[in-house]
Amino acid sequence: MGTASGTSLGGRERQVPTSTTLSEDELFELLANQRRRHILHALMREGQPLDIGTLSQEIAAWEDGNALEEVSSKDRKRVYTALQQSHLPKMDKSGVVDYNSDRGTVEPTEALEDVEIYMDVIRGREIPWSDYYLGLTGVIALVLGGATMGLAPFAMLPISAWTIFVVVTLAVSALAHRYYSRRNRLGISGEPPGVE
Repeated sequence: MGTASGTSLGGRERQVPTSTTLSEDELFELLANQRRRHILHALMREGQPLDIGTLSQEIAAWEDGNALEEVSSKDRKRVYTALQQSHLPKMDKSGVVDYNSDRGTVEPTEALEDVEIYMDVIRGREIPWSDYYLGLTGVIALVLGGATMGLAPFAMLPISAWTIFVVVTLAVSALAHRYYSRRNRLGISGEPPGVE
């Protein structure tokens, strides 16, 4: 993404992106870091400017699995320094947030609002949805093929019963997929995806 000439914002020079659309590579690079995902989550959840000190305390709490009031000043400072020196300037340059170092605030931009960011979090024994649907297609083909050809045990029920089974199975799968997608979307729940 190219940048236009610098503009003054609150007494500081800022590079303004010529486009508010992130490329796929830029989006993946931003999402590659957990702290940047936490920043995006907090901004999408709040939808308004956030103080970097408050944001640092919240991220430190998520990282350490503590309540906000249990975060030590050392942990808060560790996160604050990383946000101020690395993550927020990088995100500001990409145009996804507006970071004002003079005021100590960060806020979402139009680019962040336009991006539908989903996390396909696969933990433990969970399988990707694409593999699930591929397996489900195989099971449906086996069931309907067996019922159509009159093979046991599929011939024990009429084809209409198997059709109802298929419709219900697809409906339940779609609802489960929607639930997990919404749960894993940044900004939906109280904690960012990946935080237990």
